[in-house]
Amino acid sequence: MLSETPLLQVQNLSMRFAAPRSLLEWASGTPRRELHAVRDVSFTLAAGETLGVVGESGCGKSTLGRCLVGLYEPAAGEILWHGRPLRELGNRQAISRKIQMIFQDPYSSLNPRMSLEQTLAETLKVHGLATTRGERKDRIDELLLTVGLAPRLKDRLPYAFSGGQRQRISIARALAVGPELIVADEPVSALDASVQAQIINLFEEIRENLGVAFLFIAHDLSVVRHISQRIAVMYLGQSMEVADTDALFDSPRHPYTRALLGAIPRPDPDERQNGVSLEGELPNPFNPPKGCAFSTRCPHVIDACRTSIPPLRKLGATHHARCLPHILDLRGQ
Repeated sequence: MLSETPLLQVQNLSMRFAAPRSLLEWASGTPRRELHAVRDVSFTLAAGETLGVVGESGCGKSTLGRCLVGLYEPAAGEILWHGRPLRELGNRQAISRKIQMIFQDPYSSLNPRMSLEQTLAETLKVHGLATTRGERKDRIDELLLTVGLAPRLKDRLPYAFSGGQRQRISIARALAVGPELIVADEPVSALDASVQAQIINLFEEIRENLGVAFLFIAHDLSVVRHISQRIAVMYLGQSMEVADTDALFDSPRHPYTRALLGAIPRPDPDERQNGVSLEGELPNPFNPPKGCAFSTRCPHVIDACRTSIPPLRKLGATHHARCLPHILDLRGQ
């Protein structure tokens, strides 16, 4: 059962990156351009819950995750952990005791010269856990069994493992410190379909057995639907719609959400694809639209969409969408 007290609260979070200037721009005093990666994003996450985050490449999903684990310092907004500012936990190491991250490419996130045992032992040593050699051995064996790896493999280097096994190692390393939240950034996109299913099931087991919450970042809506209790749809750095999984798939309200769902391949080629046709490319994040971020691609756009950013409107107890009311009512169109 999910706790009523939010584990994580993100309030109006924004992240910008300053672009390097050319010599000519520097000489002429041209100000640095800023890339608006995340813009005014808000959501909550309960203990033991999985929130899926979906959207096109470049929409700010990974940047959002890196802000949560302390890899980036947000430009604006607040991150609350059990109702208190996340920064009060201390430095990045202190934050990593509570929030861990799993990356898309497990091989690049592992030291190729360290064995599986050394990788996990280092994590335990850095955080002052399992201080004796015997304790570390027992803890490492326990972690490997939790993620479905045989302890006899712990002397192998990363190159000796398959992609799915490497991702299991990354999961074991994340679990080593006993986190309450894991940010999983495209953790199965580089894996074969059969291996994807195994890793997704492993995440579900971890959530149910250990009570770990997940922020699950992905492109594949089918995967997100399977693993998530709620889903946040992002576009050009903004959250466009946040809803319970069933509500989002059964009754999507934002045109962008309907476009994403309409693009999901159907087993029957003759089955009609409902939803908005998504055409064109993401706008330039260095110069986002003045109004709604989706206004340059939305088939229902009106002048009001181009002049002001619509608020994230509450449509139900757990359903919010960033759009004008009359467009939100165009269901199935």
